[in-house]
Amino acid sequence: MNVIRRLLDSKTLLCFVLLLPALWMANDWRLGDLFYGEILHVTGEFSARLMMITMAITPFRLMFPGAKWPSWLLLRRRYLGIASFIYALFHTLIYLDRKRDLTLILEEGVEFAMWTGWLALLIFSALAVTSNDVSIRVLKRTWKKLHRYVYLVALLVFAHWVFAAYDFVPGLVHFIILLSLELYRLFKKGNLTNHAT
Repeated sequence: MNVIRRLLDSKTLLCFVLLLPALWMANDWRLGDLFYGEILHVTGEFSARLMMITMAITPFRLMFPGAKWPSWLLLRRRYLGIASFIYALFHTLIYLDRKRDLTLILEEGVEFAMWTGWLALLIFSALAVTSNDVSIRVLKRTWKKLHRYVYLVALLVFAHWVFAAYDFVPGLVHFIILLSLELYRLFKKGNLTNHAT
């Protein structure tokens, strides 16, 4: 039992588990077992789903107040967020490797389906770089304000997914799920505030 608990509490193991699919994808991409469209799709989905899990932790804590697993996730939220960014970066690098033409990249970049993705990555980069204890100490209250931009990132990510994908339905379904969880969070916190006053 102690061994299992140590494994579950190991942040090193968590990082390995989170990045293992990326290693598998990179190897299959190198060998040619994954085609451009396949790896672009799967890296984007991994990033979006990890971001959803990261953002869903607070709604889950409100939804299941007595459960231990939301608190377990909360202690590992930073790792989930960083992993989401890594998959987003991987997604971008695959795209750049395929295009290899700055003019083409800039031409495509002005399309709604693309600039939403680029803007999401830009803001996401700022969040990833400041996801550490040093940044929290240096930025103080500004840190929390900055990291609230994750909601804008999520909106941009799902706009990019819906408009860039061949099939918009999966992206739309994921967005509706996350939106429902966030609306629940706002509703529940509003109720708690009203009861407190």
